[in-house]
Amino acid sequence: MFIAVATPFEVLAEPTRRRILDLLRERPRSVNELTEQLGLTQPGTSKHLRVLRDAGLVRVRPDAQRRWYELCPEPLAELDAWLAPYRWMWAGRLDTLEQHLNTMPNGSDSSGDHTAPGQLDGTKSEDR
Repeated sequence: MFIAVATPFEVLAEPTRRRILDLLRERPRSVNELTEQLGLTQPGTSKHLRVLRDAGLVRVRPDAQRRWYELCPEPLAELDAWLAPYRWMWAGRLDTLEQHLNTMPNGSDSSGDHTAPGQLDGTKSEDR
């Protein structure tokens, strides 16, 4: 019987799994903590963790009755190395966007939005 192993790209295509990695980037977490942060059921969280573990992106560390999950950076470093030759494609476009935004007039529109050039998050400067 042939068992297909998901590639890291297939695993990371799921937004919930990316969110789990974001949470584990901060520090190791228990299944219960991840479940609470994600707003999922415990079985749902465990399914995502199993897929991440099978792909080698996380590891589990038993501690008494708890299981702590932590990020495995090595597969992510491999993905990063593979993507490196392609970065020029978007880096140049981001530089062009920044230059364009810096040349835009510094005024307000009729909505009262005072977004400064280069300020893409939409917050007003007085909100910062």
